[in-house]
Amino acid sequence: MMNTELVLWVSLAIGLLFGISGQLSGFCFYRGLTERWSGRSGYKLQGFALALAVALAGTQLAAGYGLISLDKALYLNPTFSWLLVPLGGVLFGAGMTLANGCGARALVLLGQGNLRSFVVLLCLGITAYITLTGLLAPLRISVAQATSVTLPAVTLSEGPIRSIVIALIVAALIAFALRRRQDGQRLNDLLAGALIGLLIVAGWLTTGWLGDDPFEPLPVSSLSFVAPIGESIQYAMISTGMSPRFTILIVVGVVVGSLLSALLRRRWKLEGFESPRHILRSMAGGALMGVGGVLALGCTIGQGLSGLSTLSATSLLAVLGIIVGARLTWTRPTA
Repeated sequence: MMNTELVLWVSLAIGLLFGISGQLSGFCFYRGLTERWSGRSGYKLQGFALALAVALAGTQLAAGYGLISLDKALYLNPTFSWLLVPLGGVLFGAGMTLANGCGARALVLLGQGNLRSFVVLLCLGITAYITLTGLLAPLRISVAQATSVTLPAVTLSEGPIRSIVIALIVAALIAFALRRRQDGQRLNDLLAGALIGLLIVAGWLTTGWLGDDPFEPLPVSSLSFVAPIGESIQYAMISTGMSPRFTILIVVGVVVGSLLSALLRRRWKLEGFESPRHILRSMAGGALMGVGGVLALGCTIGQGLSGLSTLSATSLLAVLGIIVGARLTWTRPTA
């Protein structure tokens, strides 16, 4: 029991730090992409690259030293749908564009008073569970079974070659992250990226090491923000029939951390919609992210950081789909 309680407290702390960091820095993969596509200055994408470098290095070190076992991680399942994973990524990317940010960013914005994000999160969480276990689940399962493939067992075994490959990937990400561009909050974005990368590692350690209890085993996972948002909504409605868990405490922590940071910085402000069209756009964005995130098995944090930190080929496919979906939907702002 004590171990379970400790896991929950650590999960809350991870969420709090993520929320504070996100509120201070505006950490967001989508914002990084749009900075690049529009030619604006900024280091959001480089901050994300540094987060991935830290997450990859830390996760692989933890696994290499036997602190965690990634064998049962969702992202390393060799069987996946060749159709639904990239399609889900495209849908998520399109929804991310319509909602002007991913689920993690919406949680941070909600903490600082953005009511548009509340609508996005409701639509995201509800449609995620409709797709995962609700009305759309039978169709999803049928299509997944019909389009499933199993990757050949081509993996980098433990040893010098694997270490060199990981080191080269991490070095390339760091080189990109540290490359100077135009003016922007370089240090702020890079520090936030490094911290969030460490939080990904902390997530793996929390579930795979601290929560490694033979009597009450936890799924080995790290941060993700699609199904967990749906779980949190469900818990808010039927908490007497559910137990708090790692994913729910992460979501709660992000909102509370962002709220505390916004209040201390006097940045908390209620914000609403500009028009009915804006409401529909946010609802559509949340719904597409909910459906797409379930099909793609994760989001920009779940697949983009947690998944890629395991060197999962499925995660890479999902992230490429997210980028494609965002690019197809994004339009250059008019002057």
